[in-house]
Amino acid sequence: MRFVLYNIRYATGPKARNFVRPTGRNLNRIAGFLRDLQPDLVGLVEVDYGSYRTGRKNQVEQLAESLGHYHSYSTKYGQGSFWHRIPVLNRQGNAFLARDRIRNETFHFFDQGMKRLVMELELEHMVVYLVHLSLGGRTRHQQLSALYDLVRKTDRPFLVTGDFNMLWGEQEIDLFLAATGLEDANRAGLPTYPSRNPNQHLDFVLHSKDIKIRNFQVPQVTFSDHLPLVVDFDVDVAEDQRHGEREPTCFCDDLSDLSAVGFGIRP
Repeated sequence: MRFVLYNIRYATGPKARNFVRPTGRNLNRIAGFLRDLQPDLVGLVEVDYGSYRTGRKNQVEQLAESLGHYHSYSTKYGQGSFWHRIPVLNRQGNAFLARDRIRNETFHFFDQGMKRLVMELELEHMVVYLVHLSLGGRTRHQQLSALYDLVRKTDRPFLVTGDFNMLWGEQEIDLFLAATGLEDANRAGLPTYPSRNPNQHLDFVLHSKDIKIRNFQVPQVTFSDHLPLVVDFDVDVAEDQRHGEREPTCFCDDLSDLSAVGFGIRP
């Protein structure tokens, strides 16, 4: 199975000054990039589902149509939030794109923070949680505690993924990993932000032990201020339920020198 995590920054590009500009052209670039990857599942952070930036069009629906995928999305602030009443902000959220039919979706909301959404997606053999954690350190730790309470009850293979905003360093997540038994697919700790000169590891794909990572990459594409993560993995299921292995995709010229262009591949 191939999973892509991408904070697309509402398709406004890597530069802050473009945050309020129209997004159609860059969204087409992102769509082409995703099509080339042929993902089974995509987790999108920071999507615009109908503000003036997009010409009132839903970016999630546009990307889903481009890939031929099912989709699920929600505001990240919560229906009763003050931020849900602010123009443009009230059209901002997170999303999933799925090749196979979505069995169930649940939208949880933290009690603390501005960005509160936890998306829970149930697929045939696994569950995936998608988050965008707070910029504030104390609030972020409270959210991680609440996230632990949520995911520890999961009795199937699962991923916990998203933009964790680990601004104090990767050690912030060590206690969460120890408590949940999850592992980081990015074993080399490759940085994901900012995309033009990455030096921080903010975006994570964490997995339960019954998910086996086959291939991991951080493509150096600058359609957003974050770099995407591409993960190929197997889920521990019966042999007759397995699909064929995915061919690896690498966005580089020379597999022997991945570090020079900001990629990482792990068997």
